[in-house]
Amino acid sequence: MNRGMAETLIGAIVLLVALIFLIFALQYIDSSNDNVINLKARFYKVGSLNIGNEVKISGVKVGVVIDRSLDKESFEALITFSVDADIKVPTDTSVFIDSEGLLGGSYLRLTPGISDKILKDGDEVFKTRDYESLEDSVSKIIFMTNDK
Repeated sequence: MNRGMAETLIGAIVLLVALIFLIFALQYIDSSNDNVINLKARFYKVGSLNIGNEVKISGVKVGVVIDRSLDKESFEALITFSVDADIKVPTDTSVFIDSEGLLGGSYLRLTPGISDKILKDGDEVFKTRDYESLEDSVSKIIFMTNDK
């Protein structure tokens, strides 16, 4: 009978820890979506950029990629991302797909412009630069040295 009581107690503790984790996760999810604006950008090549990847300004996380789809008319990748609403993003901001080193993941890098006009929820950023893979960079270097 002692063994059955110990198993029941351990099961109750596991359920309690799982419940606390679930409550914490729900609070985090609810608080993270309160104060953001959603922006869009189009690219011809996005590499390994996926939903959930970070959006950074000067190396600091300011948002997250929330959607990745294909525009069926222009065949461009349409990336939707969120940015903290406290950050006033100028309309002449540039968006780059960058990577965190050779083995790191991809992220969106925003380079704010100097315009007085600010992007609003649902606006599109038009100054973009496509993802450049390691193979693309190496081939540029090889062909640059062979063009004599």
